[in-house]
Amino acid sequence: MTDALELDALWEDFHRVVNMTSQELAAWLRTRDADEEAEPLPEEAGTETGKHVLAILQKRRTDLTEDDLRVMRNVVDRVTSQVDLENEPIPEVTAEDTRRRHRLMTVGHDPLKA
Repeated sequence: MTDALELDALWEDFHRVVNMTSQELAAWLRTRDADEEAEPLPEEAGTETGKHVLAILQKRRTDLTEDDLRVMRNVVDRVTSQVDLENEPIPEVTAEDTRRRHRLMTVGHDPLKA
């Protein structure tokens, strides 16, 4: 179990790295999974982690489960290992930057968003 100080720190870190709103993330997950013939149902769009991040964004801190905390730690680690949150310049738009941005957006972090 996580103590109150650890939970507070994780909550702050998670909301610092997840800079997309739940509406933005939901729209991105639907867009990402849509193809020319069909768009998935909203609750079926996105990766498991992306859907879990979306669910966490819609929760209060007191409603978090141990599984939520695990996903939050994973997302914080994943984003901070790929992004310098304090000093990241706006990247030149290359295909690799676009792929990287899209991977990060799947867990709620848009590197182009201030």
